[in-house]
Amino acid sequence: MSSKFICLRSARLAARHPHHRRAFASAASSRDAVRIVEVGPRDGLQNEKKVIPLATKIELVEKLARTGLKTIEAGSFVSPKWTPQMANSSEILEYVLRNTPQSPTPITYQWLLPNVKGFDNFLKLWNAQLSTGQDVYPTSPPSPGPEGGQVLNTSSKDPNVMPSATSGAEAMGKERASSSAGSPLHEISIFTAATESFTQKNTNCSIQESLKRFEPIMWKAKEMDLKVRAYISVALGCPYEGPDVDPHKVAELAVNLLEMGADEISVADTTGMGTAPKTAKLLKTLDAAGIDKHDLALHFHDTYGMALVNSVVALEHGIRTFDAAVGGLGGCPYSPGATGNVATEDLVHLFHSLGMPTGVNMEELSEIGEWISAELAKSNESSAGKATLAQMRN
Repeated sequence: MSSKFICLRSARLAARHPHHRRAFASAASSRDAVRIVEVGPRDGLQNEKKVIPLATKIELVEKLARTGLKTIEAGSFVSPKWTPQMANSSEILEYVLRNTPQSPTPITYQWLLPNVKGFDNFLKLWNAQLSTGQDVYPTSPPSPGPEGGQVLNTSSKDPNVMPSATSGAEAMGKERASSSAGSPLHEISIFTAATESFTQKNTNCSIQESLKRFEPIMWKAKEMDLKVRAYISVALGCPYEGPDVDPHKVAELAVNLLEMGADEISVADTTGMGTAPKTAKLLKTLDAAGIDKHDLALHFHDTYGMALVNSVVALEHGIRTFDAAVGGLGGCPYSPGATGNVATEDLVHLFHSLGMPTGVNMEELSEIGEWISAELAKSNESSAGKATLAQMRN
C-alpha cells in the first residue's frame, strides 16, 4: 500500500468525523472497559441442523438481556431457503418490539440483512407495529421467573403497506431519544467477505457487487437514523483460498465500507485460522490505512483454539469491542470445518482477569451457556463457563 494511498485514505476517514470520534450505540466509556457483542442468537444458531423452537430463541434473548450485556445480535432477515434456522427472525423482532426484555441497562439489538429485500422486510415489521397505535416500547412487564419468559405473542398486522420514510425516520428518532430511559435500540448489520471465492459462495456475487448492493441499504438506514455494522468475513483465512488472506485487501474493504457510511466494522476470523502474528499484522495494516480502532470489532472463531490468544493481541492493539457467542455456539454453513465462536463466558473471564470491566454477570452467563447447550443437545464449549458452574455448585 503506497504512502500516497494511506494519506488519501486517512484524510478521507478523518473528514468523516472532524470534531469528535464516533461513539457506537453501546461503546465503552472507559479506556479499559470492553464491549461484547453477543452473537449467539444469530451466528450461534444459524448453522444448527435441528429445528429450534421459537420459544427457545426468544427465551435465549431474554436470558441474555438480563446478564448485563449491552448488545445482542438477535436474528437475521436472510432467505429461509439458505438459512432455515433464521426463518422466524421476524417473529423475534416483533416480540422484542412488543415486549421489551428485562435488562439492567438499555440493550442494542442488531439484525443482519443481506440485501434491500431483507431491509424492507425489517422495516415492514417495524412500521406494522407503529400502525397498531401503540408505543413501540410499552411499559416493561414484570420480570419473568427464572425458568420461563413472557407469554409469546407472535401475531402481526398486515405489513404490506410501507409508510413514508419521514414517518419511519421520526419513529427511529423517537427510539434513540427514549433509549436513555431504558428502551432498547435497534441497529442493522450487513456482510461481505475478504475473498472473491467466499463472497461468491455466500452471496452469489463478487465483492464489488456486494458493495453495490449495500448502497441503497446505507441510504435508507441513514434516512431512518439507523446505525449500520458491516462484517468482513474470512479476514484471517478462507476455506477456499487458504489461510493467507491479504490484509491490505481487508483494509481496503474496511475503508470502502466506512466511506459508504458503516458505523462499525466487525473483522471476522470465520474459519478460526487466525494466529497471533497474523492478527497483529492485520491490525497494523488497518491502522496504517487510517482506520480508527474505535470503529473496529474483532470476531474470532475457536476452530484451532486460538481465539483467546488472538483476543489478547487485539487488546494490545487497542481494540475494545469483541463478538462472542454464549456456550461457544456457532459455525458457518459456507466454511466447512469451522467450529463455534469464541465463548462469551471465556472472553468475559479473560477480560475480568485483566481488570477490564464488561458489565456482564459471569455466573448468570455461565448458567445460560449450560442451558442453551442442553436445549440443543450439544456439549458446552466454554471452559470458563463450566469451571464457574463447578465453583458455584461446590
